[in-house]
Amino acid sequence: QVLLMESGGGLVQPGASLSLSCAASGGRLSGYTLGWFRQAPGKEREFVAQISWSAGTTHYADSVKGRFTISRDNARNTFALQMNNLKSEDTAVYLCAADSRFPIATAASQYTYWGQGTQVTVSS
Repeated sequence: QVLLMESGGGLVQPGASLSLSCAASGGRLSGYTLGWFRQAPGKEREFVAQISWSAGTTHYADSVKGRFTISRDNARNTFALQMNNLKSEDTAVYLCAADSRFPIATAASQYTYWGQGTQVTVSS
């Protein structure tokens, strides 16, 4: 069983950057599709970004395209989300996820393993 743990959340001002990391234990991530989701209070869990097994394919939500970058480091068994030009509407709990069944996965239902989440707050 793969265990995931996020780190790097915090409180930042609009326009700032923040980097989230997700570390895995209990299994290697090299054969997994990896994703980031977020959930704001009272809202549905929302897809943010995903990266394929080989890191050759990435997908982003339209709301973060051009501002966020997902990457993976199979050797270190981690993956990351670099967030630039943050906006107040990016405020949410960010969760990392992994699954080995799909080369491309943008729906929460496609992911088996989840982290606990890390809070990102963008406020002046």
